[in-house]
Amino acid sequence: MSLKKTNRDLPQINERIRFREIRVIDTDGGQLGIMTPAEALRMAEEKDLDLVLLSDKAEPPVCRIMDYGKYKFEQEKKAREAKKKQHAAEVKEVKMRYKIEEHDYNVRINQAERFLKSGDKVKATVTFRGREIQHADLAEDLLKRMATDLQEIAEVQQSPKREGRNMMMLLSPKK
Repeated sequence: MSLKKTNRDLPQINERIRFREIRVIDTDGGQLGIMTPAEALRMAEEKDLDLVLLSDKAEPPVCRIMDYGKYKFEQEKKAREAKKKQHAAEVKEVKMRYKIEEHDYNVRINQAERFLKSGDKVKATVTFRGREIQHADLAEDLLKRMATDLQEIAEVQQSPKREGRNMMMLLSPKK
């Protein structure tokens, strides 16, 4: 059973192509027509190249005469480039207290704006100490103000809610 599984994982090239007839494409992209895999393989070997299965879903299946090593290298290179361009959205936190001064609040807004523009989510947290927890309404007002100040570039993903001695809100960048 393990032998079959390894065979299935191997690429469909040369002798491993098992169809009655296949459509063959030349190295320059020109169609050579429909033929048996044996004929196509002979043509590929004359040019010191491989016969590679491109699409087994087509009728008949499509194969191409090419240098398989080079083809595989190009595919891996494309995959690496695509991976480089991906950006995983992180959650950045902006902490403050409900008694925050205006300048400090503007600094937090600028931080949040910078995080959102770079594609990250922002978790705005207001922390309470001691008896400050009685003023949860003021903290909620502050978070709602922050949401309205950032509404051009952000949307509220999670509205303000209390978690223990903190109140938090989650903002994500607008699409």
